[in-house]
Amino acid sequence: MSEESQIGKWRQRFRMRKGDVVEDNRFGTFAGVFVPTILTVLGAIMYLRLGWVAGNAGLIGALLIIVLAHVITFTTGLSVSSVATNTRVGAGGAFAIISQSLGIEIGGSVGVPLYLAQGVSVALYILAFAEGVMSLVPPDSGLALWMISVVAFVLVFAIAYISARFASRIQFLILLGILLSLVSIFLGGVLLAREGALVESPVLWGPFSQANFWTTFAIFFPAVTGIMTGISMSGSLRDPRSSIPVGTMGAIIVGFVAYIALTFWLVKVATPQELLTNSTIMVDKALWGWAVYVGMLGATFSSALGSLVAAPRVMQALASKKVLPKSDFLAIEAPNGEPRNAALATGGISLVALLWALSAGGINSVAQVITMFFLITYGMLNLVVLAEQQLQTVSFRPTLHVSRLIPLIGLIGCIIAMALVAPIFSLVATILVFALYIVLSRRSLVDDHNDIRSGLFFSLAEWAAIRTSSMPSAPQRTWKPMVLAPVGNTSVLRGTYRFLHSLTWPQGGIHALGIYASPQQKEKLQDLGSLTEGFVRDGIYANATFLEETDFVNGVRATTQVLRETFFRPNILLLRLREDSDLDELQALVDKTAAYKMGILLLYNHPINGMGREQLITVWVSNQGPDWKLDLGASNLDLALLVAYQLSQNWNGRITLCMAVASEEERVKAEAYLGQLISLVRLPSPTSFQVFVRPFDEAIKAAPTADLNIFGLAHEPDLRFIQRLAVEVNTSCVFVRDSGEESAMA
Repeated sequence: MSEESQIGKWRQRFRMRKGDVVEDNRFGTFAGVFVPTILTVLGAIMYLRLGWVAGNAGLIGALLIIVLAHVITFTTGLSVSSVATNTRVGAGGAFAIISQSLGIEIGGSVGVPLYLAQGVSVALYILAFAEGVMSLVPPDSGLALWMISVVAFVLVFAIAYISARFASRIQFLILLGILLSLVSIFLGGVLLAREGALVESPVLWGPFSQANFWTTFAIFFPAVTGIMTGISMSGSLRDPRSSIPVGTMGAIIVGFVAYIALTFWLVKVATPQELLTNSTIMVDKALWGWAVYVGMLGATFSSALGSLVAAPRVMQALASKKVLPKSDFLAIEAPNGEPRNAALATGGISLVALLWALSAGGINSVAQVITMFFLITYGMLNLVVLAEQQLQTVSFRPTLHVSRLIPLIGLIGCIIAMALVAPIFSLVATILVFALYIVLSRRSLVDDHNDIRSGLFFSLAEWAAIRTSSMPSAPQRTWKPMVLAPVGNTSVLRGTYRFLHSLTWPQGGIHALGIYASPQQKEKLQDLGSLTEGFVRDGIYANATFLEETDFVNGVRATTQVLRETFFRPNILLLRLREDSDLDELQALVDKTAAYKMGILLLYNHPINGMGREQLITVWVSNQGPDWKLDLGASNLDLALLVAYQLSQNWNGRITLCMAVASEEERVKAEAYLGQLISLVRLPSPTSFQVFVRPFDEAIKAAPTADLNIFGLAHEPDLRFIQRLAVEVNTSCVFVRDSGEESAMA
């Protein structure tokens, strides 16, 4: 390649990069995270309520509140930063982080309250702005708080709707105003010190005359929720992995230092009474009062602006995952990347919140509502990191490592704060989150990301398996139907779907084993996976395994041997009996399974009647004479009774125990035996029994009509006799043999 062409190529690359920069509407660390976060942190609460907090709680009380709030925020900030350095955070901030870890259902159930909190916080900042303006105008000006609030809201919404970048440029000017106000405030303290006008002995522990400690904490806490503003911009950042940790933690540290310094300044320049009654005390004590007004109005205005910029992006992210109603409309993005439809919806919600706040008591009442929802969000963010750390998976390798104590402290702090600030409201908020989770879980939402829930449950299962292996086995007490269903054709399993569902729901499981002799025969099993997915959607543990084996019997035997030592091993082998069944193959399966401690269900599904109405179940009990001992193991009755009970519960059916005896004397003993059997096995109350004084083949004809007949299966059964019996009974039948590990009386 010539030098000239190489230079031309470099020029082309430079033009492309230059074009990328010009057309790039995304933000960096300073403009995208730090500035909106610090403007919200150094905002309404700092200017208009920090003095009240210091006057109500005293110096030590105020410092304790600030430290506690920042412990929660600092740990949450570190947790979020750690996750952000491990994964590509998508649009939606906290919603994206939680969804990518704990699933879209949990992310949505927390993301909706977070969005509402951000929308409602707009009302807080607008009210604070209006309160600052009211302190400037004469009392007889005719202006009312609601007038200024509505005008300010319209202005803020217009700016946010036009462009986030336009809003960002305004925020730079506001940041300069806040810095000027802080300089004025501290210079005012220097001047008062020179004049000897400082308070000599500030109150260390406040009287809490206007609110208790935790209510004061709740009113202050929105001051540290600004980190959500920057995090919620994740979808508009060039490099969220880098920008979120640096911008968030930087803003938290700067805010903490500012609040600590201002608290010391306030208790030295004003008396507790002044702090409690004068919300603009900083204006009066600063060197240049106008500079504080500039910072105050700028900070409150920018906080409202930041929330109105961030909240629609959370809404759009929620809508893009179909979490919200009208998601298709709300997820639409303008050509310049702005979520215009979500902004309109957010504006409406914020306006309603503002009107409510004007009638509900102003800033203090709104602050407590915001605190609760943010505490829930912070708690979930810490829980995400704690769960990721506990799993110890290779995929969780953040470049910013934090100790497990960090998210644990943050989580516990959120829980304690919620319980102490407003226990009733905390309960209501928690119920709301769980209700949203249930609703979203039923909607089968689909997410592109792989969350850690499966890994979390796998780790729990692994832990349980390790603990179980060291304990004495108790299969009879913990028995549940775990069915191995070998098939060579999916239609065989499809024909028994309802029976298997009724047999295993809700705590059982199904291992579908597809055996094929050649790739061509595997086509008959192509729907086996989707069929087992149907069981899973119905809440039943199920999986499908494929095995290439020319001998069906050997395939089942090998699989049984492999699975016998697994944690969720099958304990029932389900085989199908038809009029055209290969009885030799069935006989081999029945005979070889006896050594593997698996029960057998040999199912004959009536070709016309099927399972009938799925209500009436008849269990045939063999003659127990001459001893009539209640030994179910020896009688091969345990599995038969357990199957009957399981089916009756899911069918809402009725069980009838039937027995054929040779004499009236035996009849009396049989009735006593069956009555005792019903009691000890704890069969449901509609269960009844019938004893027939006649041969077994005649008793079958005299027995009441049933939808399903259950018979015992001998250890060396005559399958040809069983096949004839099933056809003669003219109903669906199940022939059952115990494994020895069941107990109907356990």
